[in-house]
Amino acid sequence: MKNTQNNELAVCGLSTVKKLEKNHGDLIRRLYFTKETAPLFGGLCKKIAKNHGIYNMVGNEDLEKLCGSVHHQGVVAMIYAPEIAPLDSDITDRWIAEKENALVLDRVGNANNLGAIVRSAAFFGMKNIVIPNDEAQSSVTTSSYRVAEGGMEYVNIYSVNSIPRLMEALKGKMVRIGTDLSAEKTVSQLRNICADKPALVVLGNEEHGISEEVRKNCDALVIIPFAGMDSDAQEPQVESLNVAQAASIILYELNK
Repeated sequence: MKNTQNNELAVCGLSTVKKLEKNHGDLIRRLYFTKETAPLFGGLCKKIAKNHGIYNMVGNEDLEKLCGSVHHQGVVAMIYAPEIAPLDSDITDRWIAEKENALVLDRVGNANNLGAIVRSAAFFGMKNIVIPNDEAQSSVTTSSYRVAEGGMEYVNIYSVNSIPRLMEALKGKMVRIGTDLSAEKTVSQLRNICADKPALVVLGNEEHGISEEVRKNCDALVIIPFAGMDSDAQEPQVESLNVAQAASIILYELNK
């Protein structure tokens, strides 16, 4: 939940707040916790007091109001709302020079899915995530921060106005890969597909997958094999994997 008046974002969840304390504790402006979780945050309270911040022991109902969720696990930290840095050529040039892969989300609208993707990205060492400036795309929220389980502290999230224009600009510099049920190549071939260049992998939204314009700008399309794909089955028994599940499989294959 965002406090628009103070430009703050509520970060909740034990693991998430502890990771925030470890990596960017100076960002915490206010901290609220229950009697049960208080012993876990003694050191952080001292740091907050030193920085003239506020900390307070409150009840569960107060925490729910602060973060808009019952899943606070007894602690809520208030930070300035994160600003998503715009992606520019200096950043993409560094990716190319250092052979860093990047994950692009094509209008992934569910905040929990974004958080789960960030968590998988952090686990598999994917540092770079790109999201479009689009109302259909979820940005960093209390829910995505909590579901990421501290992963937000280990990834860089950038924004672009147009994914197709980004892909056009990176033609020949990165291997542009999309996911599609009609693809002939499988995710197990990812390492061969992008053997000499870093990968720019685009994941589509929950309902329609990648857009047609994005598909036209891909150098390769890959599919996650489903049960019976090598037999007479023409399509999976369910329409597709959840986008966060698909991201985990793709990131695993890239990291092999």
